Amino acid sequence: MSKITRRTALRLAATAAAAPLAMKMAHADGHATTHTVTITNFAFGPANLTINAGDTVQFVNADGAPHTATADNGAFDTGNLSSGQSTSLQFSSAATFTYFCAIHPRMKGSITVA
Repeated sequence: MSKITRRTALRLAATAAAAPLAMKMAHADGHATTHTVTITNFAFGPANLTINAGDTVQFVNADGAPHTATADNGAFDTGNLSSGQSTSLQFSSAATFTYFCAIHPRMKGSITVA
């Protein structure tokens, strides 16, 4: 392995270590999927989402007000997402998560991980 190749490999490894949320576990077919939940008009869309273990869900606030996606059981919390902000969460094992917006509790959703 040349010095350039080793340097490139080290840089790639450092980049991967610095961005754990960007890393995805592969499915049996070798592909993980990123799903998007868009927050608009004080609602999560889609409100109910079914994904595979290893998939990532990106929450995007396209509303004019801040929102959160907070699991009822405390398993995850996106924190406050201002208008235009987003965050991603990876779901690694089978479970069903119901969630709400901590700022606007009538906003509800669910993620089922198969």
